[in-house]
Amino acid sequence: MAKGREAFVCGSCGSVAPKWQGQCGTCGEWNTLVAVAAVGGPDRRGRGPGPAPPSTLAAESQHSPVRVATGSGEFDRVLGGGLVAGSVTLLGGDPGIGKSTLMLQAAAALASAGPVLYATGEESLQQVALRGRRLGLEESTSRLLAETCVEQIVEASRTLGARVLIVDSIQTTYTEGVESAPGSVAQLRECTALLVRHAKRTGTAVLLVGHVTKEGQIAGPRVLEHMVDTVLYFESDTGSRFRILRSVKNRFGAANEIGVFAMAEQGLREVKNPSAIFLSRDPQPAAGSVVTVLREGTRSLLIEVQALVDTGAVGNPRRVAVGIDGNRLTMLLAVAHRHGGLGFQGADVFANVVGGVRIDDTAADLAIVLAAHSSLDDRPVSHALVAFGEIGLAGEIRPVPFGEERLQEAAKHGFGTAIVAAANAPRRPPDGMRVFAVKRLVEALDAARGG
Repeated sequence: MAKGREAFVCGSCGSVAPKWQGQCGTCGEWNTLVAVAAVGGPDRRGRGPGPAPPSTLAAESQHSPVRVATGSGEFDRVLGGGLVAGSVTLLGGDPGIGKSTLMLQAAAALASAGPVLYATGEESLQQVALRGRRLGLEESTSRLLAETCVEQIVEASRTLGARVLIVDSIQTTYTEGVESAPGSVAQLRECTALLVRHAKRTGTAVLLVGHVTKEGQIAGPRVLEHMVDTVLYFESDTGSRFRILRSVKNRFGAANEIGVFAMAEQGLREVKNPSAIFLSRDPQPAAGSVVTVLREGTRSLLIEVQALVDTGAVGNPRRVAVGIDGNRLTMLLAVAHRHGGLGFQGADVFANVVGGVRIDDTAADLAIVLAAHSSLDDRPVSHALVAFGEIGLAGEIRPVPFGEERLQEAAKHGFGTAIVAAANAPRRPPDGMRVFAVKRLVEALDAARGG
């Protein structure tokens, strides 16, 4: 590249620097600046039909967004009610987790509402057709295109009048206006920008499949996530047939919404009652197992938290957390020792979340401590008990959002006892449920022994 015709883009945050430097001045990451071709003029980007006249917010508010059902209730839930016309959605996930399967199933269902174009850059048309036959989608009317040039994909979509455009994957596409290999920072930025402009001008809903790095983030500059309207991630535990589709950004719905799928021979099947799956446990109460209620978007989920305390440890005690932040587990054990009188010092503590779910909700704090206490005393907690609440460093139990909705979900699944923060206690408990309102960790431990 000629000198003066290049810029340097951070592969982590997407910021642009005029010259190379070892550390990004925006995000602080090292060795992430990559040279890219400078943005060209109108001959490269193309000119649109001209600027539209300005409008007012009141005038635009009269037009409700047009949504298209994808044929999957769980997928529609994560999207906020269906695909919005003119939106751009980015879907990431580990290899083989089911991204292409979900897109092919969605394409077959969406084809009944209008033309759908499925552009594949990683597989031949015969390979896509083979997967479609395995999924029982031979009668689908969606159009297939094996192409990696983004200009050709956009032109084919415009010619077809596609209502939905699926690109699998964005890392395989390239634009003729950038002299670099597909998947580079420059190609990803420009290809995504072209597809975004196409979506906004024509009202076509665009679905992009993206590769992920070993850290689980979508490969390429983070600016891609700012350019699109919705960012979805496929998550799964190793060896599990269940898949969790999580929304981390959504301009047309709730962020952090999740959808649960089960991978079968016929493709992905939606799980409409995920709490029943996560609560598939031993019929006899076991020490170290407590159920909590998480809030994911607009959905309340019952999750089993397990803990194992081994007091026969020699040397430095271990703290192993699966599905839970390790630093938070260490902090909770220290609070339980200081304000609850629980002797975890010198013991190995293992904590696990059943079902491959990762907990980021602080409402699980109380359940984690109660599970560790149950394992330490080798005393099972009642199967009818559910607990949620945030634990502070002073040993206080703090309230969490949507307390009443969490209790309603627990009551719906037959739980008869709940331990919650005093501020989360409802004026009228759900029918058939006894609620213990606690303010301190010691009160919660006493209630668990009696409950």
